Amino acid sequence: QVQLVESGGGSVEAGGSLRLSCAAANGYPYSFGCMGWYRQAPGKEREGVAAIDSTGRTSYTDSVKGRFTISKDNAKGTLYLQMNSLKPEDTAMYYCAAVDPAIVVVVTACGPHFGYWGQGTQVTVSS
Repeated sequence: QVQLVESGGGSVEAGGSLRLSCAAANGYPYSFGCMGWYRQAPGKEREGVAAIDSTGRTSYTDSVKGRFTISKDNAKGTLYLQMNSLKPEDTAMYYCAAVDPAIVVVVTACGPHFGYWGQGTQVTVSS
C-alpha cells in the first residue's frame, strides 16, 4: 500500500507563507501522474485546493488562485504547495493525494481518481 507523507505545516500570522511537501514513504519507485492537495477545516467538508498532472498542467480552487502554487519535482518524487499571503480562512488540515501511476488523466479529471492519501499536516493562520 502506498503511503504519502506530508510535511511543512505550522502556525503563521496572516500574510505569511508556508511550503508544504509530500512524498511517498518507503522509497516508492514510480512517478505518480496526477497529484493534488486537499484541505478540511473543522466543521467543513474537504475541498480540493490544487492539482497537477503528469504534463505539469495545474488547477486551483478560486479562493487560492494567485496566492498558492503547486509544483512537482519528478526527480525527487515530491509534491509541493507554496502558500503565500495566507489568510485565517486557509486554516485547515491539508492532505496530499495521488493517482495511481497506471491511470493517466488530465488535471481537470484527477479528482475521482485520487486513490492514495497522506495523513495530513495542520496549517493554522492567525489574524
